[in-house]
Amino acid sequence: MAKKKKKLKIIPLGGMGEIGKNITLFEYDEDIFVVDCGVAFPEDDMLGIDLVIPDVTYLSKNIEKVRGIVVTHGHEDHIGALPYILKDLKVPVYGTKLTLGLIEQKLEEHGILNDVELRVVKPSDVVSLGCFKVEFIRSTHSIADSVALAIQTPVGTVIHTGDFKIDYTPIQGEAMDLARLAELGNKGVLLLMSDSTNVERPGYTMSERTVGEAFEEIFMNAKRRILVATFASNVHRIQQIVNAAVKFDRKIAICGRSMINVAKVAMNLGYLDMPEGILIDIDQISKYPEEKLVIITTGSQGEPMSALARMAAGDHKKVDIVPGDLVIISASPIPGNEKTISKVINELFRKGAEVIYESLAEIHVSGHACQEELKLIYSLIKPKFFMPVHGEFRHLKRHANLIHELGMPTENIFIMDIGRVMELTEDSARINGSVTSGRVLVDGLGVGDVGNIVLRDRKHLSQDGLIVIVITIEGDTGNVVAGPDVISRGFVYVRESEDLIEQIREVSRLALQRCEDKRKNDWSTKKSIIRDALRDYLYEKTKRRPMILPIIMEV
Repeated sequence: MAKKKKKLKIIPLGGMGEIGKNITLFEYDEDIFVVDCGVAFPEDDMLGIDLVIPDVTYLSKNIEKVRGIVVTHGHEDHIGALPYILKDLKVPVYGTKLTLGLIEQKLEEHGILNDVELRVVKPSDVVSLGCFKVEFIRSTHSIADSVALAIQTPVGTVIHTGDFKIDYTPIQGEAMDLARLAELGNKGVLLLMSDSTNVERPGYTMSERTVGEAFEEIFMNAKRRILVATFASNVHRIQQIVNAAVKFDRKIAICGRSMINVAKVAMNLGYLDMPEGILIDIDQISKYPEEKLVIITTGSQGEPMSALARMAAGDHKKVDIVPGDLVIISASPIPGNEKTISKVINELFRKGAEVIYESLAEIHVSGHACQEELKLIYSLIKPKFFMPVHGEFRHLKRHANLIHELGMPTENIFIMDIGRVMELTEDSARINGSVTSGRVLVDGLGVGDVGNIVLRDRKHLSQDGLIVIVITIEGDTGNVVAGPDVISRGFVYVRESEDLIEQIREVSRLALQRCEDKRKNDWSTKKSIIRDALRDYLYEKTKRRPMILPIIMEV
């Protein structure tokens, strides 16, 4: 019999059809390695959920094959799930210096730093992971030390761009290594996996340096205190704020835990140049004149517990917004966050601050490639097959159409779903089968203990409230000793709805009486009959469906 031909399997466990939660597996024979391992932020209907991480059941089942995790850069949607995954998956993690510095801090918070092997790489390094060789290629993004990956596999070369834009004048380091990508393209590339986040925008993404020019102009004309909100991980942006503050002789205070943590790591590793004496503690701001202060803060997405949101609401312990403050929100809204940002902006205006946000000035540029940059990367690499990655379905579809317009046959373009398996040989590619995948919800210290049923109950409680019916019966005779007592939470206020509460008691009494008449004495049947009777009655009276919990106690 002919020996069955082995295939390269590529399995996205996140980052397809969604923003965030990026993680992709590469598998060939007895070897697996992972690219990125990020979080997504909860959707509006995920009540009480802190984070969403990928389901890595497939990795856990094949733990003996996993050779390592390779990380392209240090954003939360690429590294945020590592502390949760690495508790069970004890494999080495490869990344550049700043990326691993940020990961190290996370692992330390979770108490597992000593259990994980972190291996620092730099652009042009090549690491062997079983039968794979992974080359790190210098890239540019909105965080320093980003890399693309050239993955040498037994069936050919796969290039994974990671998140990128083509910035010819980056704030730090050199421009993206387009020459190496072109060189690999000339040798022949089997598959290109390319970032799709900004595919809907025509043209080119502006250089990060344009933001620095906008900051300088704003700082030059500002008469009072300046507050700048941006993403904590955008070290380049923080550097430009520092540069403008130095130029106009202002002191800098940093506010927000994640911002302080990232700034500390970036300064220690040499990615953030903070001149001596310019940084002051947030507790010291009252000692300096307002026109000499810049406060860099978190909260550019309007997150309810972030420093800027608390300042806007007037309950921040260290900073009060006062009339004349200039607040710069240097970020664009992540889809879905528009309302919360708008609310914060309105509150800031209400407190007398002047607010500059993205639509008013060039104070933010994206970290992702627009259409012309995506076309350039494709044209340099000239792959046999193409897979758009990192984006909602509309982004993946637009990217697929864009590449088709450049001449790639539709049958060579693959839009993947989370958990689907792509199989590649030297001259063929197809989607074949799927593995266990999905999302795991993190709520406080609980990981995965909140599922769809708990979320459904939370939603039910949030919309219609809860009614508890407490009845005490005599064990021997079954006679009602006390109750029914009615406790209402989030349904009606008992003191203002005494008639309704009395009717609820009466319906409960009659339902219990029916149980006695029909000799249905087991508790679960009694509870079910009471629940059904109340559900129908309350819907008829109020057109609401509260959660109903009958409690029967025996004495």
